[in-house]
Amino acid sequence: MKTVIDVRDLHKDYVMGDTIVHALDGVTTEIYEGDFVAIMGPSGSGKSTFMNAVGCLDRPSSGDYFLNGEEVSAMGDVELAQIRNKYIGFVFQTFNLLPRTSALKNVELPLMYAGTKGRSERAKGAIELVGLTDRMHHKPNELSGGQQQRVAIARAIVNDPVLILADEPTGNLDTRTSHEIMALFQELNDQGKTIIIVTHEAEIAQHCRRVIRFRDGRIEKDEVVDDQVNAIDALAALGPAPR
Repeated sequence: MKTVIDVRDLHKDYVMGDTIVHALDGVTTEIYEGDFVAIMGPSGSGKSTFMNAVGCLDRPSSGDYFLNGEEVSAMGDVELAQIRNKYIGFVFQTFNLLPRTSALKNVELPLMYAGTKGRSERAKGAIELVGLTDRMHHKPNELSGGQQQRVAIARAIVNDPVLILADEPTGNLDTRTSHEIMALFQELNDQGKTIIIVTHEAEIAQHCRRVIRFRDGRIEKDEVVDDQVNAIDALAALGPAPR
């Protein structure tokens, strides 16, 4: 099985006055192609620091990190930016869409940064995949929260990344819409996408295949989800959508 993320004895230290905070304290783990992982833990546990490290948004203080076989832990800012655009698609809690730009143009952005040709057609394909073909020319303020998150997911997958990182992707959504978004992630995972989600909601983690729990900068538990919940079934259990 191909390893997408390989971190070895990862440390991240912050100096706060006379105190050194060990945000990551010797984290070692592997995440494989096709994994669907929930990262959980209380505030200050290290889960966000871990996501920033594996997302190449921040460099560790020490340790080794290999992404898709490339050692990235010692790369500079320019190299990390190139790696992010090449390998990683990001989805955020607040969607991070450009407000005056259509859904289509928002999805095109990673392709524009990469200098990719045929941007419009590829972006249309990604929007179609997330079920928003009839909304591609709408601006974010003309879309619901769930639709905006679908646009954000389309933007994350348009470059065909090896890894999707989602930071609290359902945090601003109601229960029904959260299940709809998780159903989309499950569909992408079934197609072979490797996905990591940071969440504080156990109900959301149950839609994943694996849960890694952090505490005090270390991995406290890493376990397979034996009773993974199908998000479509969870939606059906809620009954018909209110009109």
